[in-house]
Amino acid sequence: MSTDLQQVKAWILKRHPERDDIDPDLDLIENRLIDSLSFVEFVFLLEQVSGNPIDMDTLEVDDLRSLSSIEARFFAAAVTG
Repeated sequence: MSTDLQQVKAWILKRHPERDDIDPDLDLIENRLIDSLSFVEFVFLLEQVSGNPIDMDTLEVDDLRSLSSIEARFFAAAVTG
């Protein structure tokens, strides 16, 4: 898991102290780890950590479903390059 993704995971865990870990394939939305109240803040965090702006018009919810999908969509270049 990349350092960037670790920051994202830490952000989620900070808001859910009842959890001590998040499986990379756990559905974050279905399990209410990211909800409508935190969604915009979460997208802003992804922009900050990835260093890239996120176009809300083209953002797919599936890109945010799990830590694995977030890593593939927003941090794949950092892992491979």
